Amino acid sequence: MAQWPKHPWRMAGAVSLLVIPLFALSVDIAEDDPSVSASELLPKAASSLLLDVVRTSDGYVAVGERGHILISSDGLQWEQMPVPTRSTLTTVSAQGNQVWAAGHDGVIVHSSDAGRTWERQRANPWSADSQKITNGSPIIDTLFVSESEGFAIGAYSLLLKTTDGGITWNQIQISGGSAADSSDDMAASDSGVFSDADLALGMESDPHLNAIARTQSGALVVLGERGAAFRSLDEGTSWSKIRLPYAGSMFGLVSLGEERLLAYGLRGNVYQTDDAGSSWQKVESNTDTSLMGGFQDDSGTVVLVGGNGTVLLRASGQNEFTAHHVQMDSGQSPGLSAAIARDGDYLLTSDLGTLTRSVQ
Repeated sequence: MAQWPKHPWRMAGAVSLLVIPLFALSVDIAEDDPSVSASELLPKAASSLLLDVVRTSDGYVAVGERGHILISSDGLQWEQMPVPTRSTLTTVSAQGNQVWAAGHDGVIVHSSDAGRTWERQRANPWSADSQKITNGSPIIDTLFVSESEGFAIGAYSLLLKTTDGGITWNQIQISGGSAADSSDDMAASDSGVFSDADLALGMESDPHLNAIARTQSGALVVLGERGAAFRSLDEGTSWSKIRLPYAGSMFGLVSLGEERLLAYGLRGNVYQTDDAGSSWQKVESNTDTSLMGGFQDDSGTVVLVGGNGTVLLRASGQNEFTAHHVQMDSGQSPGLSAAIARDGDYLLTSDLGTLTRSVQ
């Protein structure tokens, strides 16, 4: 994930909770700002960078760079839709034909007709006048649990919640690394050489949040950079830190049913919890490629995707993943970003557009 400039303010101490009502377009934005400019309809949009895809009652919706949103009834033929933003869209969620897409500049757009028409619900591009740590933060993942209730997470611990389908959003800012989590300031070295302890990175007090998922009981789990992990047992009102055995960044979560979740991320690291995040066990992925997207199909098979055309499969009842490779007819190996089921095949998004593949 791209690094964003660090705000000079750093929050320390226990997890803090701050709820701030955020109404649609509550900040002054220039009329020509990309976040509020209409997307361009381009002939090769279906072959451009697409970052996420979701199934609706009528078909599929894929989102990506420059505000591109495409819809398809079969996952094969795609049509680009007009959208009131040119900001890159990183995530899309659906409840029936209600669809929300979100991304850079804090943009959230909504469709009530399976992606055919769109309205902008939120935009928060960077402003030199704002001192908020989430000033201009991109949204990285979304989760809707009903047509009215949903969550959006992003950089600098950005966490938003709506209970009215996105008409209004409340910011829930979870942050704060304890002194025990952070390294002491590095002292000067006469030799110019520092020990591993000197070079150790402390836990971020406002980590970027990359993934959110919900268990069957309603527990919400959020994972982010450098081992950051949080859980809520009260529908997102309050949050507590949980501990991962891996201190690297995790990029996604797959709900496996009951209280089970699968986390995946940097360098092929995969961990599973059977108790909503209280404990985690490492899962052998058989790859060191970073994993960016995943899902579980109706048969219980888990599919994870990542760079260099990497597709990992774990059949129901198996412990390890088997690695596969997707290659284009041109010989290119696409960087895969998301995957969902499609009529016995897998529908994938990538830096080369959408792909439909049967991976055995």
